[in-house]
Amino acid sequence: MIVKNVKKEENNTALFIVESDAAEFEAAVQGAYLKNKNSINIPGFRKGKAPRAIVENMFGREVFYQDAMDELAPKAFEKGVTEAQLRIVGQPAINNVEVTEERTVRYTFAVTLYPEATLGQYKGLKAPKDVTEASDEEVEEELQKARKQNARKISVDDRPAQMGDIANIDFDGFLNGERFDGGKSEGYDLELGSNSFVPGFEEQVVGMQIGEEKDLDVTFPETYVENLAGKAVVFKVKLNSLTYAELPELDDEFAGDQGFDTLDEYRADIRKKLQEKYDEQAENAFRSLIMKQAADNMSVEVPDVMIQEKAEEIVRNYAANFGLTDRNVELEKLVRMLGIDAETMNQSILPSAQLQVRTELLLEAVAKAENIELTEEETDAYLQRIADSVNAKPEEIKEYFGLETIQNEYKKEKATNIIMESAEVGEMEEPAPAEEPEETKE
Repeated sequence: MIVKNVKKEENNTALFIVESDAAEFEAAVQGAYLKNKNSINIPGFRKGKAPRAIVENMFGREVFYQDAMDELAPKAFEKGVTEAQLRIVGQPAINNVEVTEERTVRYTFAVTLYPEATLGQYKGLKAPKDVTEASDEEVEEELQKARKQNARKISVDDRPAQMGDIANIDFDGFLNGERFDGGKSEGYDLELGSNSFVPGFEEQVVGMQIGEEKDLDVTFPETYVENLAGKAVVFKVKLNSLTYAELPELDDEFAGDQGFDTLDEYRADIRKKLQEKYDEQAENAFRSLIMKQAADNMSVEVPDVMIQEKAEEIVRNYAANFGLTDRNVELEKLVRMLGIDAETMNQSILPSAQLQVRTELLLEAVAKAENIELTEEETDAYLQRIADSVNAKPEEIKEYFGLETIQNEYKKEKATNIIMESAEVGEMEEPAPAEEPEETKE
């Protein structure tokens, strides 16, 4: 095969021609004949036994051309991309394919090229860092949560239900006399006053005696699911049992049950953990601002196909949280299954995909500009770190992802560190424009 007429055009696209020789095309045609001959019926021959020349004479010389061209196309494309040293994204398109008079086949491919980024300022960037201080009120809230988690349930049998009780109930919901889906349960524990049921439901359970059955009239909110929104329904309810939570005293003994010597020590630990969480949130927000600045300072023309592919990756990763891992499910169907509307796609997922793509391009460009290279020892240590984080062996990680992918990820991590180590807390400044490539400067 011969590669020729490689032309890089606007919008990160390129065209190139790959032409097979006659022998390659003939071999492909012969292969197409052998593949299809068993399904061909020719009068005077047993099925599948007609010679190729007879088949071509009856159906035309070009009868096997399409299959032959389809067979050669992937090889031609790979040859063109490799020889022209093109780095592409998305799927290629065949703009034209023809069989020449010399019985060679000529393909014209159109591809989208991986974009080249021109860095702007990525060191010495500034962004605000707003750190929240853990308050006394928050510490006390965490203590109260711990008390509830360690509460002792006390059974009640000598009084009606009251707010704060845990009522074990059976309930069955009816709309216009007909049972509706999702409105029935038995042995359900409902904390009265938690506002976890339809407004008005819990209040009507208050006052019921154990064993009592009662019809509760409630109206669903206008914001509820479509078939019940704003509808008046009746719940038939039976109160099976009552309990209430007896909270432990907030003292040194309670702290001891949590692994601390004193209550003050327990409070100090809660405050420390809250502060660590807030510090991490502030650092992540600071990092996001710095990385976005660096990405915004960079000049790059991102092909739409890269954003679309990243958006699909985001959707499929989200779907995996719900057990939807079949990669053969079409994206449009998956989006419908997840209930993702056009507004969410356009205002959330696509902007997020664009930022992720730009950030990846930024880190790759920084790694190149900073001449980041990895020693074998560094790669092995990184592999071990990743393997330890997922309880796997380094060899398994290497086999699954491939060495090149792993090294690229480590380079991006190092590039991120270079950006962040030079970043400062302060007011954000006007972005410094990216420099023009050398060949465009006068």
